[in-house]
Amino acid sequence: MSVLVYIESQDQQIKKSSLEVAAYGRAVADAMNTSLIAVTFGLAYSELLSHYGVDKVCNVQTEGASYFNLSRHSATLARVASEEKAAVLIVSGSANGRYLGPAVAMKFEATYFSNVIGLPLSFAPLKVKRSCFTNKAFNYSTSHKEKVVLSLAANTYGIFEKKVNMDQRTVQYASSTSTLEVVSEEKSTQQVSIADAEIVVSGGRGLKGPENWHLIEDLAAVLGAATACSKPVSDMGWRPHSEHVGQTGKPVASNLYIAIGVSGAIQHLAGINSSKIKVVINNDPEAPFFKAADYGVVGDAFEVVPVLIEKLKTLKGN
Repeated sequence: MSVLVYIESQDQQIKKSSLEVAAYGRAVADAMNTSLIAVTFGLAYSELLSHYGVDKVCNVQTEGASYFNLSRHSATLARVASEEKAAVLIVSGSANGRYLGPAVAMKFEATYFSNVIGLPLSFAPLKVKRSCFTNKAFNYSTSHKEKVVLSLAANTYGIFEKKVNMDQRTVQYASSTSTLEVVSEEKSTQQVSIADAEIVVSGGRGLKGPENWHLIEDLAAVLGAATACSKPVSDMGWRPHSEHVGQTGKPVASNLYIAIGVSGAIQHLAGINSSKIKVVINNDPEAPFFKAADYGVVGDAFEVVPVLIEKLKTLKGN
């Protein structure tokens, strides 16, 4: 019996969400008194995982296929899980993780739980706490199968180091049974990705035009944050769709989310509700975002944001 975790990487760098999955998997493995095994795809360097409690890494040789392939990834993970006699398989709550979890569960003949927060409440049977209704409520789910696939909600457990001695083995990539293949990928050029960012600075139609987006970028640069936007902004072509956050865009689970000139439509709030601290700057005191925010500033963004940037620069300088 073992605990298996799926490790995502980009440009040969392990994603922050996967380090959280590894730390979470280590805690689950300790509670079950068993080993933690990680599966990577096309990752040249995996020694970092030994610092997060991984006992063994199964490095999948992707043969130059650098893109995520649901059919091949799920088949490979299910096979490795069977070979390693995994009782629990953990994926992240990323876009790929949400696709992968149910597919692996079906092939592995396991229960699937999404949006898991916190460690299991019991193991025989396995019971977990999950967020639901766009993080407005919780439920408790119990598996009646011996095998379970968990999708860990982003930024809900934390990243904790635990150095262990780690073994490695090479695994062959499963052949594809899908006619759908990714032939190219458009990547955001911003230095900090929305998915991994601790802080996200987002702008809406209140910025009045793309020529004013330097306010968002300048504030993000001072904070070391990722930049994002509301759906109307991306629909109008002010910003690329890769920066659109919300229920129909990218979900955000940052420690700090700053919304500037964003009114706070319900779809936007649903996508960023997992963020721990939400701040809004808007000149409309009746904007819906103020009801969801932890802190709010009623004022003109063109006056407030430059002052905020200068104050932050002074603070960092000191």
